[in-house]
Amino acid sequence: MKKFVFEEAFDRTIGWVTADELQTLRSKRVAIAGLGGVGGYHLLTLLRLGVSNFNIAEMDVVEIANFNRQACAGLSHLGENKIDVMLSLAKDINPEADFRVFSGGVQENNIHDFLRDADLYIDGLDFFVLDIREKVFSQCWEMNIPAMTTAPLGMGMAHLNFIPGKMSFDEYFGVSSVQGDDRYIKFISGLAPTMLHRPYLVDMSRVDFAERKGPSTPMACELCAGVAGTEALKILLGRGKVRAAPHGMQFDAYSNRFRKTWRPMGHKNPLQILLFKIIQFILSRKK
Repeated sequence: MKKFVFEEAFDRTIGWVTADELQTLRSKRVAIAGLGGVGGYHLLTLLRLGVSNFNIAEMDVVEIANFNRQACAGLSHLGENKIDVMLSLAKDINPEADFRVFSGGVQENNIHDFLRDADLYIDGLDFFVLDIREKVFSQCWEMNIPAMTTAPLGMGMAHLNFIPGKMSFDEYFGVSSVQGDDRYIKFISGLAPTMLHRPYLVDMSRVDFAERKGPSTPMACELCAGVAGTEALKILLGRGKVRAAPHGMQFDAYSNRFRKTWRPMGHKNPLQILLFKIIQFILSRKK
């Protein structure tokens, strides 16, 4: 079997980055919490980009309900730990890569250790995991670690960067200012202020906050990885303009629409307050 050679494996990237920049990416460490819908694709994309050091966290096992969107999901992996499957896939791409593994997921008592030495944090947690998500982003803020979240919505994605010294996750989303299902409404309205995906949602009954379920597509997850990988490249190399919250962006492949978003004051912006109330009303009619 041919020996793995980093420079040969990722040579085709050179041209879009320099040979020196490829080595810089090789030296960087990225923390990814959640290796399901988007997190697994984030990991594989960054590995193929040349990033070679990761802190990864995931506690779930592969289920048949994961088949429509997750990189780890397939019949041969049913019942296996997602983190073990993703490690196997990752090491097949770069056997020299270094992984710090958190197989119990990110918990309140291990967040600092999970983020240790990270140059960037990428959010791959399930949409409904808000408590720990808030805490991870807060810790990133305290440790001056750039962080991002890229949400798969319909057949598109919505992206936000949280850069040290700019608006924080809590200032932007304000999920801690409300309770119950309103927290999810705050989160979704902040992720996608333009709601480009909403017009083609054909079955609203499939959005169920109580059961923590929502519809998904594989295209959205892979679009997320492409955008997150590109933003990660810019942050890790210090190259190119990086828009930070309250600036964001949403792209929807189904409607062929792209929007840059800007919500000064974050969740306190009048447009965000109005959107919050509209979504509240829509969901109340569904009950």
